[in-house]
Amino acid sequence: MEMPSLKAQVSEQEWQLRCDLAACYRLVALYGWTDLVFTHISARVPGPEHHFLINPYGLLFEEITASSLVLVDQEGHQVRETGFTVNRAGFVIHSAVHALRTDVQCVLHTHTRAGVGVSAQRAGLLPISQQSSFVLTGLGYHDYEGVALHDEEKPRLQQDLGQGSFLLLRNHGLLTVGRTIADAFLAMYIFESACQIQIAAQAGGSDLLPIDPRILEGVADAARVQTEGLGGGFVWPALLRKLDRLDADYKT
Repeated sequence: MEMPSLKAQVSEQEWQLRCDLAACYRLVALYGWTDLVFTHISARVPGPEHHFLINPYGLLFEEITASSLVLVDQEGHQVRETGFTVNRAGFVIHSAVHALRTDVQCVLHTHTRAGVGVSAQRAGLLPISQQSSFVLTGLGYHDYEGVALHDEEKPRLQQDLGQGSFLLLRNHGLLTVGRTIADAFLAMYIFESACQIQIAAQAGGSDLLPIDPRILEGVADAARVQTEGLGGGFVWPALLRKLDRLDADYKT
């Protein structure tokens, strides 16, 4: 979708953030985690105003570019008028998290089949895979209250997420947060993989083998070793190279 470039109108820091967030949208589309236009990823723009970028409502994730992202304030007002609207449910969820977690740059929310499937299971995410072990160290649960249109839900979302990186939205989907866009994406990749594995294992029909709880205690240290202390930043450059080989227009 052709959009006038904002590169000359924003700071270098904001432009880089826009490129990374647009890349994240494209990667979510590439990995098949989309629900048409009905989920969202946001990224806080540095500064005292607590503004954040989010998708223009109505565009497919594969269409989103750095220039098409919408900058909004904590009340949902567009800082720069774009002609697009913002998903109200997306604003409620993301503004709640950004208001609570000043350590978080990115919030990523999905409605995948596997994620919603696990969110509907009373026992939630089970400790049956290496992937699930990474999630369970920082996982919260939020009960379903209908489509997230009302500000009254924000305090409960904030309480249920707490200081964790993963939130299972009951009967709804998955949410991850990250210190960077790369961190939030890697967290979602692991969370989604854990849910897909759980659904596949349950479909096998035999008893599931849980991970020894003692192993879970060392997972955070193992994650740091596996990513050489870089978190999502360890895999992000390779993911951007993958996108660039396919189509680099997300940076426009």
